[in-house]
Amino acid sequence: MIKVNVHTDATGLQNDLPLNRISDTLHRSDSLLWVDLIAPTPDELRLVGQEFAFHPLAMEDAARRHQRPKLDHYDGFLLLVFYGLQTENGRPRTREVTLFAGKNYLVTVHDGSLPEIPETADRWCQNVANLGNRGVGLLVYSLLDALVDGYFPCIDELADRVEELETAIFKPGEAGEQAAIFALKKDLLAIRRVLGPERDVMNVLVRRDAPVFGVDGASVVVYFQDVYDHILRVTDAVDTYRDLLSSALDAHLSMTSFRLNEVVRRLTASSIILMSITLIAGIYGMNFEHMPELSWTFGYPFALGLMTAVAGALVVLFRRIHWL
Repeated sequence: MIKVNVHTDATGLQNDLPLNRISDTLHRSDSLLWVDLIAPTPDELRLVGQEFAFHPLAMEDAARRHQRPKLDHYDGFLLLVFYGLQTENGRPRTREVTLFAGKNYLVTVHDGSLPEIPETADRWCQNVANLGNRGVGLLVYSLLDALVDGYFPCIDELADRVEELETAIFKPGEAGEQAAIFALKKDLLAIRRVLGPERDVMNVLVRRDAPVFGVDGASVVVYFQDVYDHILRVTDAVDTYRDLLSSALDAHLSMTSFRLNEVVRRLTASSIILMSITLIAGIYGMNFEHMPELSWTFGYPFALGLMTAVAGALVVLFRRIHWL
């Protein structure tokens, strides 16, 4: 599906413009276009690529998903690959967005729905008349800022899960913490893999004056600095939670080893007590004819009492050394 929004000084904002009318406004100096391709077919991608004369390598990047976040400079436009973050079935999922930013247009390509894009489109439609020659730069900033801000709710959910796991590992009888920790570390690693390149992309936008955003591009850099700061915050949070999970995993393994040692000690103490009783029973169970206790009236109670006394003494001893 293709959505085309166009603003010109003469006609104002026009929504859902037909694709075949893009050429009429693309070359006007007062026009500003946003073309949004949602799960486009190969034919739709080809038509848009021909309309804007995009480089074949750029179109190849847009057609192939799971690209690394990057910023490529082409003749007349920038190619930007960025990622949003959504929670799906309790797990964070990255969502790829490809941006073509030209002098007076922005083309976005993505699979499925991203709530940040229609929200940004609504804000743009309300303020497009006031953007002036910074229109594309501010539009790119608004979209990237919305995508990065979408990371924070997911990161907060992950933080809650980390806290729950930290509490669970110290509760006896809990099972499955190790698998949960590894799954959460995998989720954080997937987020970290896109944050690193995205930080590099924003570093380029902040430190270099991009003429594709117009003669007033220097003032747009200030806005990109805000996005850059947000990415740093998310990156620091992800790194912190990864460290906490590593510490939690170490603590979990230590607690598991400690509990195992506790069980082994108790079993060892119980075995020693039973072995002592068995030793006494074995002595009196031997088929010897001349044993004084056999003809003694209190021989049987004496044997039972001896077993009880030895067992009791061992129990007291093991409790003093905290084996029971």
